[in-house]
Amino acid sequence: MTEQQRYNQLSQELLEGTPVHAGELLRRAARLWPDNSAVICQDQSITYGQLHDRACLMAEKLKIVGVLPNDHVLIYYENSIDFFIAYWGAWQAGAVVAPLNVFLQTSELLGILHDAHPRVIIVSDKLKLKLDELPQEELPLLLSTQDIAAISSFVGSIPHNPIPPRALDDLAALLYTSGTTGFPKGVMLSSRNIISNAIQGISRFKAGPEDRTYCALPLFHSFPQNVCVWSSCIIGSSSIIIPKVERRMLLEGFKHKPTVIIAVPALYGLFCLMKTVPFGPIRYFFAGGDALSDKIRAYFELIYRRKICNGYGLTESSPFIAVDLDDYTQPTSTVGRPFCGIKCSIRDDEGKELPEGSVGVLWITGDNIMLGYYKAPEATRAVLRDGWLNTGDLAYINPQGKIVISGRQRDLIINKGVKIYPQEVENVLLSNGQVTQAAVIGIAQNQEEIPVAFIGSRTTDKDALIAELKELCLRTLAPYKVPREFIIKRELPVTSTGKTDKKKLKAEYTKLF
Repeated sequence: MTEQQRYNQLSQELLEGTPVHAGELLRRAARLWPDNSAVICQDQSITYGQLHDRACLMAEKLKIVGVLPNDHVLIYYENSIDFFIAYWGAWQAGAVVAPLNVFLQTSELLGILHDAHPRVIIVSDKLKLKLDELPQEELPLLLSTQDIAAISSFVGSIPHNPIPPRALDDLAALLYTSGTTGFPKGVMLSSRNIISNAIQGISRFKAGPEDRTYCALPLFHSFPQNVCVWSSCIIGSSSIIIPKVERRMLLEGFKHKPTVIIAVPALYGLFCLMKTVPFGPIRYFFAGGDALSDKIRAYFELIYRRKICNGYGLTESSPFIAVDLDDYTQPTSTVGRPFCGIKCSIRDDEGKELPEGSVGVLWITGDNIMLGYYKAPEATRAVLRDGWLNTGDLAYINPQGKIVISGRQRDLIINKGVKIYPQEVENVLLSNGQVTQAAVIGIAQNQEEIPVAFIGSRTTDKDALIAELKELCLRTLAPYKVPREFIIKRELPVTSTGKTDKKKLKAEYTKLF
C-alpha cells in the first residue's frame, strides 16, 4: 500500500463518515489490540486493554471531583506510565488535556495557571513539591500519584462509560510552547488536528502494530505526544519510554528491542560520544525538535553505520510537516516532502507568493493546522490567514519538491541590506572537529546587524580555535557572512526541549558588551 493509499484509508475510517473524538482512539486500540503493550517504562509495562481500564477509572475520578466536558486538566508528570493514564483519563472524561513542561520555574507555572484556568492538575509526588511553592489560593484541585495508584489497584467492575459528545473540531489539547520568544503561548489543537497529523506520519513511516518506538524525549512536548500517545493508539504499536536522559536508563531501554527511535539531535550527539550503543534491528532513526546538523548525522553514520532521517514541524502544526526517508545524501537543511494532505507556499514578508525556487517565508495549510493560540486573538491573526499558517521559517522548495530550511525568520541577520542565514554559518562552524555547538546571532551595531558566533567547545586553547574558525569561515563563506566575533564557552545554554537558547545568548552578550 502506498503512502497516499494508507493516508486515504485511515482518513476515511477516522475523519470521515462517523468522525471520532481523539479520546476514542484508546477505546479502538483496546478493542483491536487488547494484549499489545501500549507503554513500556523500565521494567513496567501496560497493555492497551489495561490502559483503557485505568483511563476509564481516572475519568470517573475526574467526574467525581467536578470535571465537566471542555474543562481543562493539566498533566504535570515526568516520563512514566502514569503520564499516559492521566492523559487518556482526561480525554475519557471529555476534558481538554494540557501537559505541562516539567522544567518550568514557579513564576512560569503560575503564568500558565492564570492563562489555562484548569479545573484539576494531575501531578506526580516529586513535582507537587514545586506546586507547593506557589500561593495555595492560586491552585485548583490536585490529584496525585496516590490517586493513580489507587486506580491501578482497583479490582471491581470498571465503568466503560461513553466519552461525552465532542465535535471533531472542538478543542482537545492545549500545548504550551517553550516560550523562547516570550511567555509560552497555548497552542489549541482539535481532534481533527491530532488525528490527521498522526495518520500523516503513520502513512509516511509505514508504521504498524509490530513497531516499538524508543523515546527519551519529555512527553509534554508535541513530538513524542504525536508518536507515542496519539499515533501508537491508531496502529497498536508500543512506546518504550525512558524516564531520564541518563546513560544507564538510555542503555536499558534497548533491551526492549525498539524498531524506531525518535530523538532531538542532541541525543544523537550523545549516542556518538557513547560509541557502543546496542541499537539492534531499528528501522528508522528519526530526528526532530531542532535542526539536525550535517556533522552529527555524518558522525553517527561513521560510528554506527546507520542513517538519521531528518524531519521538520512545529507545535502549531500538530507538529509534523515533512520528513525525508528516501535521500540521505542531501544536506540536513533538506527536510523532505510535505506529508499527504499538507500544502506549502513560499511567500515574501507581505504574504505574496514568490517564484519557484525563491527563498521566503514558509506557509502551510492542512487539517493539522492549529485552531489558534488560546486567549490570544492578535497573536493568532499574526500567523493564521485563510487557513494558512506562517511557520516563521525561511525556506525554499527544491526541484524534487522537498522543503529546504534556511533558518528562522526571526533569526535572520540583515547586514547593510544583505541577508545572512545563521544556519548556513553554523553548519560551517560545526564542521570543525573541536566544535560541539554553534549559534550565530545578530547584534545591533551602528544601525546595522553584525553576526556574532557562540561556540560550544572543550578546547583548552581558545585563541587557536578562534583563529582556525576565522580561517575556515573566510575560506568557505562570503566575507559579509563571516562572524565579527567568536565567543567560546564550554557549553551553550539550551531550552527544556534541547534547542540552543539564542535568546539567553543575546541577553548574555548585551550584558557583557
